[in-house]
Amino acid sequence: MAKIVLMMGMSLDGYIEGPGHDISWHSVDEELSRHMNDVIGRYGALLSGRRVHELMAAHWPTADAAPDVSATTAEFARIWRDMPKVVYSRTLERAEWNATVVRDVVPEEVRALKQRFDGDLGLGGTEVAGEFLRLGLVDEYRIYVHPALVGGGTRLFPEGDIAASLRLVENRVFGNGVVLLRYVPDGGRAA
Repeated sequence: MAKIVLMMGMSLDGYIEGPGHDISWHSVDEELSRHMNDVIGRYGALLSGRRVHELMAAHWPTADAAPDVSATTAEFARIWRDMPKVVYSRTLERAEWNATVVRDVVPEEVRALKQRFDGDLGLGGTEVAGEFLRLGLVDEYRIYVHPALVGGGTRLFPEGDIAASLRLVENRVFGNGVVLLRYVPDGGRAA
């Protein structure tokens, strides 16, 4: 059965974006891009909220058409276009690029998705991730900590009843200073 994998980048002080939706501080180089292609390319589907889907759909469908595009970027554009996507939104009527719109995060429907796909399901976006966390539906955390302090913006983890005890199963330091921390729930609740 597929796992729900929360996969997000964040600053050292816990933000996925700075004020004004700034992500210029994200440290993405060739090594990290190849790693992301390897990981995301094995997923069965991507799960996100409306805003993340719209940001991705604004760039990736034609990113491989640029004359000076790197092979790694072109590869990710193909991965993203071909990957099935579930977009959680109460406002979108439909979404492009192999995407299905779902109104609410319903645990039974999420469990059915996990049965339907062979590869794990990559989860991104703070609001939808917060709902998955509150419902106890996240099976793994892949957090990429970028070497930056941004001081404000959008936090990765929401306030609320999401406390859980986690077990570190992998860590990796990339050459650009980004650190991957991969955790799984250990079955307990944090105090």
